[in-house]
Amino acid sequence: MVSRILHRWFARKVFLKTKRNLQPDKIQPVNKTYGIQQSCAFHNDYPPMTPTLTNSYVHGTCNMPLIAKTVGECLEETTSKYPDREAMVFDRDGIRKTFAQFNEEVDQLAAGLLGIGLKKGDCLGMWGPSNYGWLLMQFATAKAGIILVTVNPAYQAQELEYVLRKVGCKALVFPSQFKTQKYYELLLKACPEVETSSPGSIKSAKLPELRTVIVLDSKPPGAFHLDEVMQAGSTSYVQQLQELQKTLSFDDPICVQFTSGTTGSPKGATLSHHNIVNNIRVIGYRLGFDWRDTRICVPVPMYHCFGSVGGGLAMATFGSTIVFPSPSFEGKAVIETIHKEKCTVIYGTPTMYIDMLSQPDFSNYDMSSVETGIIAAAPIPVELFKDIMAKMHCPELIALYGTTENSPSTFAGFPHDSFERKTGTVGYILPHTEAKVVDTVTKLTVPVNTKGEVYIRGYCVMLGYWADPEKTKQAISNDRWYKTGDLATMDEYGYLKIVGRCSDMIIRGGENIYPAEIEQFLHTHPKIQEAQVIGVKDERMGEEVCACLRLKQGQEITPEEIKAFCKGQISHFKVPRYIVTVNSYPLTVSGKIQKYKLREEMEKRLRL
Repeated sequence: MVSRILHRWFARKVFLKTKRNLQPDKIQPVNKTYGIQQSCAFHNDYPPMTPTLTNSYVHGTCNMPLIAKTVGECLEETTSKYPDREAMVFDRDGIRKTFAQFNEEVDQLAAGLLGIGLKKGDCLGMWGPSNYGWLLMQFATAKAGIILVTVNPAYQAQELEYVLRKVGCKALVFPSQFKTQKYYELLLKACPEVETSSPGSIKSAKLPELRTVIVLDSKPPGAFHLDEVMQAGSTSYVQQLQELQKTLSFDDPICVQFTSGTTGSPKGATLSHHNIVNNIRVIGYRLGFDWRDTRICVPVPMYHCFGSVGGGLAMATFGSTIVFPSPSFEGKAVIETIHKEKCTVIYGTPTMYIDMLSQPDFSNYDMSSVETGIIAAAPIPVELFKDIMAKMHCPELIALYGTTENSPSTFAGFPHDSFERKTGTVGYILPHTEAKVVDTVTKLTVPVNTKGEVYIRGYCVMLGYWADPEKTKQAISNDRWYKTGDLATMDEYGYLKIVGRCSDMIIRGGENIYPAEIEQFLHTHPKIQEAQVIGVKDERMGEEVCACLRLKQGQEITPEEIKAFCKGQISHFKVPRYIVTVNSYPLTVSGKIQKYKLREEMEKRLRL
């Protein structure tokens, strides 16, 4: 106990000193860690002080063990420690809950889900923006042994139908509407039987597994209102829930997160309690969540691992207060919330930070409460990193790298890394994780500072793609290495630099977009002979979608016509910003399209 108190005192002292002195344009000594990692008696997570690697393989060693706990157990323990601490704030909705209040409502909803007929092992789809109902459902399903399927809130009817059918969801939860998305109307396109069904008794031709629809804020035909589900958790179901908890294992699947594949069909990465509980622990310890007073501003969406693990699980594991500025990202709402709620940690993608910093009245808001933060999900311009550190008073900002399939984080910087390392790499391997960079042809580990594909192994690797053993086998080797598809170099200290992608994936403002999915849709247009979709550079979004179209003979088309064709059929972020007609594509000798050359041509033609 004394050593823990001394550790926290020393770490805080070092932090305050560093926050005063660390300047974003001053290169810090590469190997200096300011004593925090070495001073810790509980987790010695820090990079080597001298170059030790010759080959591109690194193992995150640490004396902090992995834990064998479920998400529900983490929330129970944290509630016992901090019952009266504020657990979350939904600023736009005016909702605040203490841990005791939140845990009580989670138990009531979990019992209610059992009360309306859901069982351990059933899948429940959560479709919509970040709100209190989303967070409640995340933890209620975890306690009830129900597998949460995160559905992109921008999905249209066809995309929704694919996901629900692929997983076999027994239930679907959503708000009645958000912005232009009318969720109930979209569901009726995939499952018209809902409108004539009694709640909990849906029988659908296209979605044979779907039985139950829960609407968060209204009660349309065939659906339960969320309050009705809460009320269904009678005493007998509360007792049933308590008994069920004893049967849960930390190795059980807890969520399915969909990520599109290069074939255009979304894949459901299946994660366990063990995956995500331990992933947030190693991230949190690296950022000092164990000794900081953490009020985390969470503008990233909850349907992504960044929001659900980095937000919800940080709350349940470290007793952090999580603060949501708005249901979906709004730059002005974020800086207003940081100012008002005195947030100490900030999350975001590069595009989000660009929008925050570009607010006309940014200087009117007090950012001095911010101590540390994470920037992730897309390439990070050096000048942006510098601006965040200086203008948002966040010298301990770190870059983070991972994939949904890895729960999601595998590499992260240290708060006191040099600016050179912060901006030139995605950080150092996280504890209990292995990484190697392999030659893309031979699959052998390459020497340090040599480009190759990143492979990951450890507790963080997903259980597999839901109901897709073939794609799982392609992604995970027999010796359990996950193939990321990312090209990188690893230096002699073990820091990783991402240099490209093996696939043609486009990252637009943090959203992963796979061209094949859009190409398949564009091919259904009667005037289009062939479609090739590429990412072209964009100052704000990182990349934008560009569709290069070969038209059928004698046909003409306008960009507005294509955009109108896409609207309501594919998610808004997949709709091409640039639409260019071409007569041919650059080809290899064997006839394969050279997309990197096509990208170069388009960026020149569009003057990007």
